[in-house]
Amino acid sequence: MLNKIIVNAYNLWIVVLVAIGTIGSAYGLAIIGSTVGQPNFYTFFDLAPQGKPGYAHTTNMIAALNGINSAGAVVGCIIQAWTSDFFGRKRTIQFGSAVLIVGGALCAGAVNMGMFLAGRCIAGVGSAVLACVVPIYQAEVSTPETRGAMVAVTGIMYAVGYALAGWLGFACYFIKPNSPIVTFSWRFPLAIQVLFPLIVLAGSPLIPFSPRWLLQQGRRQEALEIVKRLHKTRNSVNDVKARQEFYLMEKQVEFDQSITTRTFEICRTKPNRRRLLVAFLLMFGNQFLGVYVLANYGVLIYGSLGQGGSIPLLLNACWTTFTLIGNTWTAMYVDRFGRRILLLIGAVGCLVSVIFLCAITAEYFGTTYMPGLKAGVFFCFFFIFWWCFFMDATQYIYVAEIFPNNLRSQGVAFGIGIFYLTSEVTLVAAPIALNSIEWKFYLVLIFPSAVYIVLLYFLFPETKNRTLEEIGVLFGDEANVASQWYDITDEERERIAREALRETEGGSGSDGSKEDEPKPIALHEEGPF
Repeated sequence: MLNKIIVNAYNLWIVVLVAIGTIGSAYGLAIIGSTVGQPNFYTFFDLAPQGKPGYAHTTNMIAALNGINSAGAVVGCIIQAWTSDFFGRKRTIQFGSAVLIVGGALCAGAVNMGMFLAGRCIAGVGSAVLACVVPIYQAEVSTPETRGAMVAVTGIMYAVGYALAGWLGFACYFIKPNSPIVTFSWRFPLAIQVLFPLIVLAGSPLIPFSPRWLLQQGRRQEALEIVKRLHKTRNSVNDVKARQEFYLMEKQVEFDQSITTRTFEICRTKPNRRRLLVAFLLMFGNQFLGVYVLANYGVLIYGSLGQGGSIPLLLNACWTTFTLIGNTWTAMYVDRFGRRILLLIGAVGCLVSVIFLCAITAEYFGTTYMPGLKAGVFFCFFFIFWWCFFMDATQYIYVAEIFPNNLRSQGVAFGIGIFYLTSEVTLVAAPIALNSIEWKFYLVLIFPSAVYIVLLYFLFPETKNRTLEEIGVLFGDEANVASQWYDITDEERERIAREALRETEGGSGSDGSKEDEPKPIALHEEGPF
């Protein structure tokens, strides 16, 4: 399978560089899971540790730290929906990186809980801006054949962020309580969050603007040159395939600009409303599968399952590290198996895992029966297998490719915003609910997840191996270039392919060789030309 994917090294380098910013996004979300396992964190902020009087107040503060971060993230999604279209994807990546640096610095240097909460809110804004714009950018600079793998790099970087947060938290646990640098145990891991957006900000002058955004701004020649550079391979002569793909991009932009874009255009047509529904179900359903609960409160859950000392932090680090394997597998195989089947398999596996975790917790929570408690730990790890191999990276790929070019930033902002907004329910409620109603909290995750799987099966179309313009056909777009492609003859396809080469001939260095002759290929397998 892998030898069929030919990746332009420059394209891959650009995709990886921007994805480094999402390490900071994921790291910022995950580091609280390690922070609440550091004894000095409780001491410094005068919070009661687990099992001590006053722990109910502690759970409220932990919930607030995650809740304010998610609230900031919702604001970040809204900001990104505007800045990505007005200033472009590249400038928005730079903006999100800068905001995340400020938020991370405030968290690391916090002298009181108010400053910590402010830092978490600002970091949430920056994290969400990057979480939205990075997969948009990756999708728009990738080829149809490699788009799944390219956008899956975001999932891999999320895994890196979570794993790094877990291992740093575990390492810093061993700082002595009487050490003069004891606050280093939680300040240093928080400070690491700013490193990754700094790298992106430093390298951002080297990344190109999105060619689709440039076309929307009327910068045609610049867009064409970028597409040719991004999609050139060893086997390409005279940039034939890049020029043909650019033709489809350009014609779609012309269609989009010929249509009056009204306020809330994303809600006004049936195809767009279906996209919104799919994006809502995808992100709402994935959040209620329980991944953020296990990721952010795994240390607390392992403690409730009889694990003590540094073991919860070690388990949390191993749990997050495993996601690296799964997300890498997704990057290699999502373009072969498709998005829909991976989402279905993963959702079913996650649901089964939570059902067993709920049953085991109900039976053995509060007991000393270690085989039963360890079985609960096993199902936490069973859950992450299904999530990281099938769900994690796939969700970013899917939500970034189902919206049309002119509405993509708004659509992705909506989807990621729903993910963060739903986390207000799961993350804020989880520490309080796990402390008060215990195992019954898992029922809040189980029932919506079962409904989600049914809706996923009936409503989610497959998008693999299609250009972003072609995906519109799946949702019923009429004003779509690709929708005119499916019912024409091979002769008409060849004529349009020749027209694409002719209209993009400028600067191509075409010499009229046979390599310039378009070769008809199956639309569903290789693209439109």
